[in-house]
Amino acid sequence: MASTKKILALIAAGGIALAGLAGCSSDDKGKGNDGAGSVYFLNWKPEQEAAYQTIAKAYTEETGVKVTVATAASGTYEQTLKTEITKSAPPTLFQINGPVGLSVWKDYAADISDAEFTKNLTEDNLALKGGDGKTYGVPLAIEGYGIIYNAEIMDKYFAMDGAKATSMDEVTTFDKLKAVADDMQAKKAELGIDGVFASTSLAPGEEWRWQTHLSNIPMYYEYKADNVTDKKAVDFKYNENFKNIFDLYLTDSTIEKTLTPSKTVSDSMAEFATGKAAMVQNGNWAWSQISEVAGNVVKEDKIKFLPIYTGMPDDAKQGLAIGTEAFMAINAKASEADQKATIDFVNWLFSSEKGKQFVVKDLGFMAPFKTFGKDEFPTDPLAKEIQRYLTNDAVTNVPWVFTTYPSQNFKDQFAQALAQYASGNMEWSAVAKTFVDAWAAEKK
Repeated sequence: MASTKKILALIAAGGIALAGLAGCSSDDKGKGNDGAGSVYFLNWKPEQEAAYQTIAKAYTEETGVKVTVATAASGTYEQTLKTEITKSAPPTLFQINGPVGLSVWKDYAADISDAEFTKNLTEDNLALKGGDGKTYGVPLAIEGYGIIYNAEIMDKYFAMDGAKATSMDEVTTFDKLKAVADDMQAKKAELGIDGVFASTSLAPGEEWRWQTHLSNIPMYYEYKADNVTDKKAVDFKYNENFKNIFDLYLTDSTIEKTLTPSKTVSDSMAEFATGKAAMVQNGNWAWSQISEVAGNVVKEDKIKFLPIYTGMPDDAKQGLAIGTEAFMAINAKASEADQKATIDFVNWLFSSEKGKQFVVKDLGFMAPFKTFGKDEFPTDPLAKEIQRYLTNDAVTNVPWVFTTYPSQNFKDQFAQALAQYASGNMEWSAVAKTFVDAWAAEKK
């Protein structure tokens, strides 16, 4: 198995939700008590908004330092940051999307090489560094994604006469996954589901599971084949492998594929949570989205991960996609008082006993810091699955190479093409060409 260190080292070497802010107003972002410094965190994961608000309140109650959290709506982090960073009270703590993000925000990212939380990284090469060797960003967590499945529904299928497999242990390639999924789709009424896969969310701003996460799989293999960690121009040589699994998602679905351009991630997760679908592609962060859905029927001990198989020769040896993309950065243009207050807040979050409990239990992070003991990891079922794959020597987990993608505009163009394809308005060859052309144009 590729070790966690090697996976994250590759990510570091190689290397957001419609407009709007949640959690604060422009009047909320002023200084703390007596101008002593305050914290303004611009978060990019809407699903963690509530947890961060709880953390901010707790820190303020404990220290008296004001902490404001704002969350950009899905798909618009970069645009929101560009707007907020120019205001009189800009974010003091923001997030950078890997090396490409650092190239954009280098002037606003402070050198945090000497910060306590930076020195506490489990590996120095996890830090996001500039060409000068200084650290400008630190990862919040190790995360992973794949195909989440409801083992209860799968077991019901495996018990059927003529099932294409007897257990998930046999589903280790795309061909086997397709055989099982196609058969389940034909028997969906008997299984009590609307479709095998939850709806493919292709509404504007909701396509990140496909234009970024799914495309990471073939692009990892392209980088690997070319022995590189980034490319100015790509071939998208494994686009047919992307098409294999994407077509399966569209065909063996809870909905007609022509409806996908109107579907959101929340729609998809709700279908899975309420038992209308047996599988859904997403990451370990999705457990809260599933467990908190009204009418959730997915049992905690029945939710598992399957790698995203695409028909590559090494399918059976492939694990989950595990890595990090969100790097914390301190605003170099904020006042010294605000910078210090922000560094103190991050140190508290990732080193104090109270802060670490929030990280583990509320945020559900697998934090890459020495301050966390071996037992201080999330206990939710999907986090446990990530840990299971990290310790499985029989598989090689896929690193996140999408941190090297040229821009959000590139992702958006590819997503629009995917939506046109799903709607029947574009041939696959044109989708693949869009990926290649948009990449080259944006890199240039």
